[in-house]
Amino acid sequence: MSRRAQKLASPNVLSFRYACDLGIPDANLSVSSRFPSLVGTPSCAAKGTTFAYFAQACRDGDARWRPLWGALEAERVDPMSPKRWAFSSETYAVAARRDAWSEALARLSLKCEETVSEDVAGTLTVRHFAGSFTAARLAAPPQIILTMPPQETVTRWLALSLEGDMHLARGDQRSKLAPNDVVFGDATEFTPLVIHTNSQLFVLALPETALRTRMLDSFSPRDARLSPKAVGTRVLSGFLRTLSETLEDMQEEMARPLESTLLELLAQMLTGTADTTPDSQSGSTLRQGTARTLHRLRGAIEQRLGDPALTIADVAAAERTSVRYVQKLFERSGESFLHFLRARRLERAREDLTDPVHSHLSISDICFRWGFNDAAHFSRAFHDAYGVSPRNFRRAATAEMADRMLQYANRGWPEAPSLLRWRKALIEEPVAITPSGLHQDPASAATIREEDRLCGRASARPRHHHLRATETTVHWGYFSRDIPPVLEIESGDLVTIETLSQHACDDYDRMVRGDSGAEAVFHWTPERKAVDRRGAGPMDATVCGRGAGEGFGVHICTGPIAVRGARPSDLLELQIVDIKPRLSANSAYRDKAFGSNAATWWGLQYGELASGPRPREVITIYEVEGADDWSSAKAIYSYPWVPQRDPFGVVHHLMDYPGVPVDRGAIQPTYGVLANVRIPARPHFGVMAVAPREPGLIDSVPPGYFGGNIDNWRAGKGTRLYLPVNVPGALFSVGDPHLSQGDGEVSGTAIECSLTGVFRLVLHKRQDLASSILADVTYPLIETPDAWVVHGFSYSNYLTELGEAAQSDIYKKSSLDLAMRDAFRKTRRFLMTAKGLSEDEAISLMSAAVDFGITQVADGNWGVHALIRKALFQDRSESSLVPGPRTQG
Repeated sequence: MSRRAQKLASPNVLSFRYACDLGIPDANLSVSSRFPSLVGTPSCAAKGTTFAYFAQACRDGDARWRPLWGALEAERVDPMSPKRWAFSSETYAVAARRDAWSEALARLSLKCEETVSEDVAGTLTVRHFAGSFTAARLAAPPQIILTMPPQETVTRWLALSLEGDMHLARGDQRSKLAPNDVVFGDATEFTPLVIHTNSQLFVLALPETALRTRMLDSFSPRDARLSPKAVGTRVLSGFLRTLSETLEDMQEEMARPLESTLLELLAQMLTGTADTTPDSQSGSTLRQGTARTLHRLRGAIEQRLGDPALTIADVAAAERTSVRYVQKLFERSGESFLHFLRARRLERAREDLTDPVHSHLSISDICFRWGFNDAAHFSRAFHDAYGVSPRNFRRAATAEMADRMLQYANRGWPEAPSLLRWRKALIEEPVAITPSGLHQDPASAATIREEDRLCGRASARPRHHHLRATETTVHWGYFSRDIPPVLEIESGDLVTIETLSQHACDDYDRMVRGDSGAEAVFHWTPERKAVDRRGAGPMDATVCGRGAGEGFGVHICTGPIAVRGARPSDLLELQIVDIKPRLSANSAYRDKAFGSNAATWWGLQYGELASGPRPREVITIYEVEGADDWSSAKAIYSYPWVPQRDPFGVVHHLMDYPGVPVDRGAIQPTYGVLANVRIPARPHFGVMAVAPREPGLIDSVPPGYFGGNIDNWRAGKGTRLYLPVNVPGALFSVGDPHLSQGDGEVSGTAIECSLTGVFRLVLHKRQDLASSILADVTYPLIETPDAWVVHGFSYSNYLTELGEAAQSDIYKKSSLDLAMRDAFRKTRRFLMTAKGLSEDEAISLMSAAVDFGITQVADGNWGVHALIRKALFQDRSESSLVPGPRTQG
């Protein structure tokens, strides 16, 4: 077993991972104490059994623990439960909308009490932030909404009216809400909200404890309508509106400072909701002037929380008042100076323990940073306040943050500044890629300089090469200009290239077993992993803990292939001569081919599921039909993804790392799915790329100017793809084989099926294209017998446009609007340069006859393509698609 595998599979790591997954801050807790209902389980006879012991037993393969494992999985608190979700009534049939709407509201402790019409459903966009608050944007037709008491914590709500006509009903009184009005209340005594017209509302739910330490006294109003004329209300209203508009895009790291600002502002505003505030203890009143004085005192304390020598006398002196008066102010607010000081110090320490910005600080550093003199005293006080030690609290918070990065950073690098600096350092270091053996004829194997080999003169005689998919001829999940070529060819040569689907392990028996090449690539045991790096992330898996490369890129790419003579600015033409499915080598499935479609966590459907369980990932296995033409596919069975433990001991709750072997004994297949449905085959390669010019490792998922994961099914047999050359030799790679795919690829994947393709690679020198239709092509362009297909992306060159955070931001900032605009610009340019149209002519033709479509919304850098039919132009002689190979010159 490798040292990294030993580290990932160590009992301490396993026990900690599983404990965190179960929401357990300490792996030394007993199983029965966390799950009393499991005490009767045969494997849980000993009540003192700890999670550390349990993890060790699982690692040792003790079969007696398998029933308990299954019971725990059934009862576990899923750390990947959606922290953001959305609801739209359009998901449901009209007859089912009322129930679906009620179910969605119930998830927010709300309920629809009364309606005006049968169709009551609206839309919801919800975010649960790690700090303490939940934000929801609600749009609804006329109805009455009430709250249900939350089950776990006392909750306060804050609401902003965005638009529409609504009012709060306080007994016989009606308080009309105009746009930008802000109201505050207690979820246990919620005033009914009556919606008269189609309206929009933004609501925040805040735990009572988060607000209590910031209030000027122990009392806060149960509900209040903040004065719309007050300056603070206008500031708060603008703050909430901006938060509503950026709800989908806000990153987790931003939530903490925003929460702190919001609570401070709200506490200040609630002080001014009445002339006097009743004292909860004595029935006396804390008048406005007195409350303001108390607020100033607390502000002075906040500024000096880190001073261990701070005393009440210091605060009194700063405010030029007596110690006795300060004591009385705190007493009238229901607390003491020392209690407030300790509570605020603990709260600030708690925030630092969960903030990634302070992850480099030790617990002792944080303790002393906020004025505690003794680490042991701090630990006891923290445990008394929060019910857990600082160490275990930080570990649990770190695990939660890792889960959130896993779910929302998609397949790119997390955005934390420290990780970006880490990635920058990785880029600036030499790329650690072991050169594979070159697959070339002996005659071309002479030792020559790299520049001469890649940029030398082409031979006049085309040859046919065969490049097999083996562990030495593939790179998994990334592109790089520094990967040594595994094959060198001349322009015009034919190459038969084998490709493997990264989803073949979804059914190992059908798609891997008995296939020596596939078995070599997918080989993974506790002792050895054949292709270790899978993705552009760090090899030590210290970002998300998934595995080497972290799955920041997932595609198995065969290559790269160097084309002699290719230089930057040249154009590489890929003629796709033939495509065949890779037949199963398992004797039980002889002469059959199979593929897999996964509805994944990065698919469009993941937050839009209309039925339970939510969320879920589902894999559907297909068989290719038609022994001669392989013309269609039929579904065999499907199964929901369940947590899978890889051979190194890492548990994958989602499909977050490619090539994880699926335990057939853990899944529950459903047969007979998609009965009487046949899907026409559209075999193509989702990934066809030349090496990018940028340094370092590039995630294989987002496409770009270099091609890559374009995912357009039109690039099939008999078509051509043109890609700009960016590095000497071009370095062409191909992968992500698809049997069929629809425009959009909405579930996250196509029918992923290993294929073998025959390509002719033709190099066009840029100076030789001056008078041709390809003269200005510097972007991926597909040519079919009948059309040109121009590709637009959200960011044409995201690696440059988005800067050092590009491989993170591309998953957060893409949109179809941007992709459509890029496709429009490139199509206009193509029509003007290739066909000689004026700008006005090109725009008119695009609007009247060019078909724009969504290529994919699954690949980070979303795609829109434009299909330009050749029949539009009467002079067909300018078509670049002519029979036979074309070579340079």
